[in-house]
Amino acid sequence: MEIITPGMRLVPEAVLANDAALFRKIPETPSHADRSLHRVVIVGGGAGGLELATRLGRKFGKRRVSITLVDRNRTHVWKPLLHEVASGTLNASSDAVEYIAHASRHHYRYRIGEVVGIDRAKRQVFVAPSFDDDGRQIIPPRVLGYDTLVMAVGSVCNDFGTPGAIRHAIALDTAAQAARFNQRMINACLRANAQYEPLLPGQLHCVVVGAGATGVELAAELHKSMREIASHNLDNIDFDKLIRITIVEAGPRILPALPEQLARASARLLRDLGVQIRCGVKVTEVTAEGVRLGEKLFVAAELVVWSAGIKAPDFLKNLDSLETDRINRLVVDETLRAKGDENVFAIGDCANCVLPGENDPLPPRAQTAHQQADHLVKAIAARVKGQQAPAFRYRDYGSLVSLADYGSFGNLIGGLKIGGLIARLMYRSLHKMHLKAVHGTLKTALDTFAEILARRTKPRVKLH
Repeated sequence: MEIITPGMRLVPEAVLANDAALFRKIPETPSHADRSLHRVVIVGGGAGGLELATRLGRKFGKRRVSITLVDRNRTHVWKPLLHEVASGTLNASSDAVEYIAHASRHHYRYRIGEVVGIDRAKRQVFVAPSFDDDGRQIIPPRVLGYDTLVMAVGSVCNDFGTPGAIRHAIALDTAAQAARFNQRMINACLRANAQYEPLLPGQLHCVVVGAGATGVELAAELHKSMREIASHNLDNIDFDKLIRITIVEAGPRILPALPEQLARASARLLRDLGVQIRCGVKVTEVTAEGVRLGEKLFVAAELVVWSAGIKAPDFLKNLDSLETDRINRLVVDETLRAKGDENVFAIGDCANCVLPGENDPLPPRAQTAHQQADHLVKAIAARVKGQQAPAFRYRDYGSLVSLADYGSFGNLIGGLKIGGLIARLMYRSLHKMHLKAVHGTLKTALDTFAEILARRTKPRVKLH
């Protein structure tokens, strides 16, 4: 029996069930010809995992340490910008980092595959086979040995078991999902412009479930991009009047993780744009026609995006008895080491890290993963030398939110509040800092210059 995963890869059911017996028959794949090297395996090529692999590769090269990055995808797109891929203002293919090419330039190894389990006693990682869309095997199941294992698998949207959410709503966890939503949005505009009959209830309406940073920024981007698409000779109907965007949030306000002043400013701007905000109400069902709120209210919508809540991937719950919290995150100590195993570390959204003197885990933000990746370079260097790993120290540099071209707001260290062009430039600089960590200063500068030139010859949004 075979199961089709959301990524359309055919994976044997036994592998998904973490059948250790299957992997015991597979010989361990050597990570390097030199068996004396310290083996570092990084699972997940997101912001934290890719930056860590890059920095370790630059630091050690081919000396003393063998570095392997495992990810089921072949390219990397910075997750905080997936809402721009969904709206069409960012082309994922031009912004993506190809792991194979990047690994060869930065002295680490990339292995494609989905990690489904580990054997902590033997220090082995189980990697499921990879298949193409036709079901043909590309890479067989493998077993990778490690001396230091870093879990950096990030997080996924948490639908809380809401009926119909998986089937009828699109999450923005991957570039493929964002591109899929973008196609739906473009097709919705083309369909509405070409059809002979009047628009149906909910047609050209979009509901964004969850008013965190992703949901709020996506709503603003959709307001801009849907009108930009309509301006390209789609003039049979009045898109400006018929496009409707609604944000639904179970909590009392939007942007619950950010300062209240930022939330109020963002809410005012969104309402001025005509975006409807519904707070204090839960989505109880998602259907093909829209979303049900509570027991009685129904909001008709052709497009539904789910961005409410996060959790770590489900396979972490059964990761050879490592301790996890209620949303599957690995519990780590102040050195980022998983509790119960000195050879396993976790960073980013998949790590529950409560620092001494604090009550809550570190926030699931890009700056958290960035700082933790930087720390683990030092921790792994200490392990190679046989020294004690240092404690992690987190510094909150503030929060920024960008609502397309309409406005940006920020709250920096010391409570300094910024807005307008300064906030917009600082928001963009976060992505450039990530690219600098991944590519280096020169390539980032050249790519930025090329991007500025390309904007003069291309549409502002993706139209196909």
